[in-house]
Amino acid sequence: MLGFLTARQAGLDDPLRLRRAEATRRVLCLKLNPDRDVDRIHGNGINTIDIEAVEGRYMLSGGADGVIVIYDLENFSGKLQYTCKAVCTVGRSSRYVHKFSVETVQWYPYDTGMFVSSSFDKTMKVWDTETLKPAEVFDFEGNVYNHHLSPIARKHGLIAVGTKNPKVQLCDLKSGSRIQVLQGHRAEVLSVRWSPRYEYILATASADSKVKVWDVRRASGSLFTLDQHNGDKSKASSEAVNTAHNGRVNGLCFTGDGLYLLTTGTDDRMRLWNSATGENTLVNYGKVCNESRKRLQFTVSRGCSPEFVFVPCGSSVAVYALHTGELVTMLRGHYNNVDCCEFHPDYQELYSGGKDCNILAWVPVLRAADVEEESNRENKGATGQSTVNPAFQDAWSSDED
Repeated sequence: MLGFLTARQAGLDDPLRLRRAEATRRVLCLKLNPDRDVDRIHGNGINTIDIEAVEGRYMLSGGADGVIVIYDLENFSGKLQYTCKAVCTVGRSSRYVHKFSVETVQWYPYDTGMFVSSSFDKTMKVWDTETLKPAEVFDFEGNVYNHHLSPIARKHGLIAVGTKNPKVQLCDLKSGSRIQVLQGHRAEVLSVRWSPRYEYILATASADSKVKVWDVRRASGSLFTLDQHNGDKSKASSEAVNTAHNGRVNGLCFTGDGLYLLTTGTDDRMRLWNSATGENTLVNYGKVCNESRKRLQFTVSRGCSPEFVFVPCGSSVAVYALHTGELVTMLRGHYNNVDCCEFHPDYQELYSGGKDCNILAWVPVLRAADVEEESNRENKGATGQSTVNPAFQDAWSSDED
């Protein structure tokens, strides 16, 4: 790291290279933080968490008990050991609380004054953070599995909603009404995700084993349906044509740049797709245990090289290298199945929630051995020898290379 700092100071290297190298190092050192607790409020399992992108300070959680909690992640105590306090709670005593399990919570991307929640009580609520009262309530005919607001949209305020109905619902925040339906799936829609690159591109995953990518401005159906066999009909049975998985597809996640899409299914597989062409990149992640009948919330790191995928796997969180499929490590700390995890890109931290009612914080811990190894690498780098772990190597290159 000293070599990166020296090269940057002398103008020999791009600052982005240092930033990516440090972010990668921190992710590879993730450990359960013994000094940071998160208030235990939920009486049942935690299904979903979200960290707001404006300040990176407040976290939402939604549980199987219908309760929604807002936490403050900042440490104002001045002490090493501290607890992330619950700022406010929509508990069972509130008249506005969800009657059944909360499946998704999400901050409004541009302002912490609003967030959205959806539940198995067949409703989606748009909340005013100040008053903790719903400003808008959308009712549906079946359980709501997932919703998502675009993180980049400026020209529309659409919320994509996946329900027990095979039709994907598009709700407009501005008018407070459902304005569009996307038809094409044959079973309940378990996960929906807007592209972080193009504001009108939406991916949807269903229990019919299919993943569809839509341009919501088009009225003629989806752009394409992902095919795990890339069009090779000799490898697919007649029932498995144009399927992304051989089971229910219950997880979707775009990479930070929107160039790739990750999917998980109950066939215990995770696949990486080119989001522009729909091509299966054929990266082999091995067996990725997935017993969830509902949506699985997993996440991808941002600002690293290479990037990493964090996937709930039983009572652990599996960490994979995105483009090689290598299992880097298993983060163990929960006492029961993990249902959701969220990456904090500002500090390279990870938060996970599970059926044990706990939210755990995983933070970079640089051990003395790591510091010594770092010093050895710097010394050997001066003699032209390299013993760098492949996961540490920076894949980014400048025009001068």
